Amino acid sequence: MTDVAPAGRFYLEQLGCPKNLVDGENMAEILKSRGYVEVSSPDEADTIIVNTCGFIQRAADESVAALRGHAATRRRGQRLIATGCLAQRWGDRLTAAVPGIDGMLGAMRWGEIDRLLEAVRAGVRPKWLGAGAVDPSPGRVARGPSTYLKIADGCDHTCAFCAIPLIKGKHRSKPIERIIVEARQLAARGVREIVLVSQDSSGYGKDFAMRDGLAEMLDRLVAAVPQIPWVRVMYVYPGTVTDRLIETFARHPQIVKYVDMPLQHADRDVLRRMRRPTVDALDLIRRFRAAIPDLALRSTFIVGFPGETEREFASLLEFFGSAQLDRVGVFTYSAEAGTLAATAASQVRERVKERRYRRAMETLQAISIERNRLQIGRTLPVLIEGAVEDGDGDYQAIGRTYRDAPEVDGLVFVRGTAAIGEIVPVRIDDAMAYDLVGTVAGADAGGRLAAPLNGRLPLTVLPARASI
Repeated sequence: MTDVAPAGRFYLEQLGCPKNLVDGENMAEILKSRGYVEVSSPDEADTIIVNTCGFIQRAADESVAALRGHAATRRRGQRLIATGCLAQRWGDRLTAAVPGIDGMLGAMRWGEIDRLLEAVRAGVRPKWLGAGAVDPSPGRVARGPSTYLKIADGCDHTCAFCAIPLIKGKHRSKPIERIIVEARQLAARGVREIVLVSQDSSGYGKDFAMRDGLAEMLDRLVAAVPQIPWVRVMYVYPGTVTDRLIETFARHPQIVKYVDMPLQHADRDVLRRMRRPTVDALDLIRRFRAAIPDLALRSTFIVGFPGETEREFASLLEFFGSAQLDRVGVFTYSAEAGTLAATAASQVRERVKERRYRRAMETLQAISIERNRLQIGRTLPVLIEGAVEDGDGDYQAIGRTYRDAPEVDGLVFVRGTAAIGEIVPVRIDDAMAYDLVGTVAGADAGGRLAAPLNGRLPLTVLPARASI
């Protein structure tokens, strides 16, 4: 007979963005510290937790489908919990859509997951939404050589298309001391890259009355964890980039030469309607590139925003040609309840949105392959993260250069001997629209994946192409 954990077994299904992933990892650590055991299959669990996403309708649909799937197949006595952004945003609407939910925990109250499960086990069907207590600090675990670290939550901006402030509340920075503690925990577990995430990373510290808070935090962080070779910053808000921040990125070798700066559009009239900064984006890009040679720039854009004309869309395509961005995510506008743009009279038809999306992607794909071809012949450091199996049953290593963030950018398919968790020099031999092919420097082309570090088995990792 299988031993039963004193507090029970839970299965956690993660949906949504990296910030939600961090919350889910923290919930798992809280539960394990209370005696729960995490299992890899819902069939083994007595509690199924779906950490939902509700940022846009497509994500909400995915979350509802996941919950309904578990509700339909769970066994008698098995409990179903909804956590995260969709629980926060929909509340009673979610339990109406999925009647089998036994408890709900909002995105700002993930630190109470243990108490919520206790209430459910006592026969209560709790719905704990709204603001919660200060986030706890469970010990962080390394789930691979690259790990996300959340530096803030919430957002003070009032972008007309975005529901994040409705879901996550006001911007709340994590104290520098807590960030350093988490980073040291990850370093001790062999992490080679920490990816700093939030809704507005360049706004870090403003709620602490800090000037250039992100720059100050980065100075202290890299000094505290010199053993982590790559520190990556995501979600830099263009309206709050300062000269000091650019200089900080340029000065520290640990901070990878990569900037993720969501611009959302390039036409000033569209940006005003979006309630986004109307900064000179090309000048900002020039300043970054002048300070940081070999910089990789990533951004995201929305097409089909209410009122977007053909002229405004054409100005976006022209901007793509001028900016020559290295990595780009494009989304069609999604009208989200509670946002200013959702009630605009000038909604763009869906078929027009889709046509503009295809044109934008065609333009960007041509730029992407040319940018990638510039890397052919160079030797770049590559973080080995996993492997794919070839037709002969062998594994080919895959990883990322500093130019690629996890999940949203490209991969490098690596010939030669490498181990998961190593950063190895790779000569780039070929380029595709998003991915590269290379050989470990000094290796022959017929090598295989070496024995993985720390006894981990090779992972199969597939590339993703867009981010929220």
